[in-house]
Amino acid sequence: MNQLLTVFNGATIFSKIDLRGAYNLLRIKEGDEHLTAFRTKYGSYEYLVMPFGLTNAPASFQNLVNDIFADYLDIFVVVYLDDIMVFSSSLDEHVKHVASVLQRLRDNNLFAKASKCVFHASSVEYLGYVVSSDGLKMDSSKAQQILNWPHPKNIKALQSFLRFANFYCCFIKNYSKRISALTSLLKKDSSISWL
Repeated sequence: MNQLLTVFNGATIFSKIDLRGAYNLLRIKEGDEHLTAFRTKYGSYEYLVMPFGLTNAPASFQNLVNDIFADYLDIFVVVYLDDIMVFSSSLDEHVKHVASVLQRLRDNNLFAKASKCVFHASSVEYLGYVVSSDGLKMDSSKAQQILNWPHPKNIKALQSFLRFANFYCCFIKNYSKRISALTSLLKKDSSISWL
């Protein structure tokens, strides 16, 4: 999180681009199609493009977008899988940055999903955070989810809550102290009676 704060430092205008059909744009290496084979009652099939669910699919796609935007990364672009953030300190600069990113996408046959894109905004939601010239903030809807979370009735439910809350721990003062009573319930010798 601190790394993103450093990257966005000084930025006042943001655009978010969501790629359409991300993994399906990656061709399976010729000769490796058989590794994706599956069988249905209608016959056996092999993928020609990367399907969701393959172990290496996220890493392969991240490598692709990192290579495509290598000279832009952390200068005016941040990319996480199919989510691209363009950030700039002025509107004139931002228009040029967005045009460069869109051209790079076009050159590499990658396409944005227009309905999920936001252009030239003073703040945008990115990877569960709100990014603006003020820095990163917790999305208010996520804060509300924490406040409305039902009381855990078993260890799995408690683990689920702690995973969610941990994602936003940098926004919660004295987080580890506040959750210590909850984490102690995860120990095997815990004597809690779940409702």
